[in-house]
Amino acid sequence: MDGGGRILFALIGKRAWRSSAAVAAASARVVPVLPRPFRRVVRYLESPALEELAIPRHLGSVLALVFLGSTLVYGTVVGGHGPAVVNDGTAALGFAIDNVTVEGNVQTSEIDILTTLGLDGATSVMAMNAADARNALLELPWVRDAQVRKVYPDGVTVEVKERQAFGIWQNGKDLFLIERNGNIITPMNDARFNMLPLFVGLGADSGAAGFDKMLSEHPDLQRRMRAAVRVAERRWDLYFRNGIVARLPERGTKEALATLAELDRTEEILSRDIAAVDLRLSDRIAIRLTPDALERRQAAWEERSKALKAMERRT
Repeated sequence: MDGGGRILFALIGKRAWRSSAAVAAASARVVPVLPRPFRRVVRYLESPALEELAIPRHLGSVLALVFLGSTLVYGTVVGGHGPAVVNDGTAALGFAIDNVTVEGNVQTSEIDILTTLGLDGATSVMAMNAADARNALLELPWVRDAQVRKVYPDGVTVEVKERQAFGIWQNGKDLFLIERNGNIITPMNDARFNMLPLFVGLGADSGAAGFDKMLSEHPDLQRRMRAAVRVAERRWDLYFRNGIVARLPERGTKEALATLAELDRTEEILSRDIAAVDLRLSDRIAIRLTPDALERRQAAWEERSKALKAMERRT
């Protein structure tokens, strides 16, 4: 009590009690703790020095443009339009291909080469991939090898090496031009190659070079050859331009060709009226006459028989 008989209350103690309660309640709440690397960032953002930092006037616009540009680039790359953008951009700067040099092509036209490379006047030399261009050229039927070089600022040089047609291979009703190793070049549809040797039948494509090598030892036979037919993938029948067929053995083909060449040199057998010469047996040669020759032969035998009978009657 005070001097006037009034009861006094301790206000400070009451506030202290309330403060203690607030502290207890605050300590009961869970306060998240930032990881150590982020604490410095937060402290830097709360520092008074940041308030005095002068921000450039157009920083927001610049950042917006950077964001939009980054989005555009990302969309272009993800959408697969990057090469087209690079091609159009560099072509507009003077790198469009205007000068193309093609060397070594005989059977392959320059138009086919330019079309294969996709050179349409708007292609940029910087955007062109030389390795991809070479691989595309190798898909052309006559091209065996190719080299593509970029010549800056607006040129390309193409050098091709072509396959050599060795002969014509007939498989069923289909005709193909083949290389010496038997690989098919392209379907036969050009009269310029009609003078090439014709090889017919299954397996004739792979065996053509070996047979041609043996036949080349006898130029007279080779010159008169019309076709070489592979029989059952085991032996050859040689067809001549006058229609005579030489049937060669499975083994000893080289020796049989030598025998045939000798018979033609001494007996002119390939100039006679015969249909076939059979050399498949090593100990004999069989000759088959043509129907006309056989008819004449039979008529001659009949005349001879009549003459012999007449002589017998007179005797």
